[in-house]
Amino acid sequence: MIFFVVFLAFYLACNLGANDVANSMGTSVGSKALTLKQAIIVAGILEFTGAVLFGGGVSETIATDIANPPLFAAAPQLLLSGMVAALISVGLWMQIATSRGWPVSSSHGIVGAIAGFSWVAAGVGAVDWSTIGAISIAWVLTPLASGIIAAAFYSLIKRAILDRPDPLASLQQWIPWLSVALLSIFGAIVLPALSAPVNTWLAANWGLNLPGQDLPIVVVAIGSVVLTRFSWQQLESGTETNAAKYPTCDRGERVWGKFQVLSACFVAFAHGSNDVGNAIAPLAAIVYIQSTGSVPLADFHVPLWILVVGGAGIVAGLAVWGKKVIATIGENIIALEPSSGFSAELATATTILLASRLGLPVSTSHALVGAVVGIGLVKDWRSVRFQTLKSIGLAWLITIPVTTILGATIFWLIRAIWL
Repeated sequence: MIFFVVFLAFYLACNLGANDVANSMGTSVGSKALTLKQAIIVAGILEFTGAVLFGGGVSETIATDIANPPLFAAAPQLLLSGMVAALISVGLWMQIATSRGWPVSSSHGIVGAIAGFSWVAAGVGAVDWSTIGAISIAWVLTPLASGIIAAAFYSLIKRAILDRPDPLASLQQWIPWLSVALLSIFGAIVLPALSAPVNTWLAANWGLNLPGQDLPIVVVAIGSVVLTRFSWQQLESGTETNAAKYPTCDRGERVWGKFQVLSACFVAFAHGSNDVGNAIAPLAAIVYIQSTGSVPLADFHVPLWILVVGGAGIVAGLAVWGKKVIATIGENIIALEPSSGFSAELATATTILLASRLGLPVSTSHALVGAVVGIGLVKDWRSVRFQTLKSIGLAWLITIPVTTILGATIFWLIRAIWL
């Protein structure tokens, strides 16, 4: 039984990775900062790292806060079969969407599927509607927040660097501030959650006892100095080596290709941290029920090996099926240059990491599309291809009812055959 469920979770993670490769790497490929092969390698490493190190919070929310576990306490096998139905229904829908190049939301899918089977299993009260409401508000705010951050950041870059008489000299002056901004976002959101285990390891192995708030400051300070020195060294070489890659871009714009690789890494880490929960939360709940005979409650934590299964599945999906969706976000909404791609990715990473820190399963697709549109509005609203946005919006809207119906139907079949 466990082997079959692990396979289902891995299958869903593969489909999730194939569809959502565009979220972390679509803008980098669209702006030609990375080739598709390079994007898959970079995304694979960072998606896996984000899933394993920072993916527990979202996974726990999905496993315990959408269905109402106490209502299943007397019949934990009912919740177990429902989680199996959720894995199957979302996996199937994600594969259909990927085959058609639709960047849909796996967060929509898993929330819809769990709500669907819970309703059929134990009535409308089996769904925790307050959690659904909080997640829905986050879904609405995600593209808005990401779009505002991207528009503000790109406007700053455009005014302070790109539109200057000597953009290279201006960029050189701004590199230290950009380095601090990038690493501070990561340090403020991610590192506090990782400080406790790292400090424990340092104390046990090196006798160091850093206060929890000091580690992020130390990492950001050292990282900013290293990144600034490296960026200065790469400034001129990036201009020359990227001339063939960006023949239509001016000299100042070409330099941003190298910087966009860094922002793409942030998005990949953020995406892995948030979306892995959509694949492995049902598996974690099933394993808990199988091992304890009871339903997971508030003190539930996802085992490390389950996070590893989800991270590995995402990486496999990126490598095997990820090509189609990249073109939709990376090329078909607006034409992207490295500087605009950098801004979109930084905004997306910031928004998604905040959601992961809060344990909210939001849509990386929403965040990146919102960021790309925000930049398009700063450039020229007429450059935004609204027909593509209509197709993406339709795919988003139908995901919830489709997976809700699928989850309910598959659960009904499992209950009729098995229970």
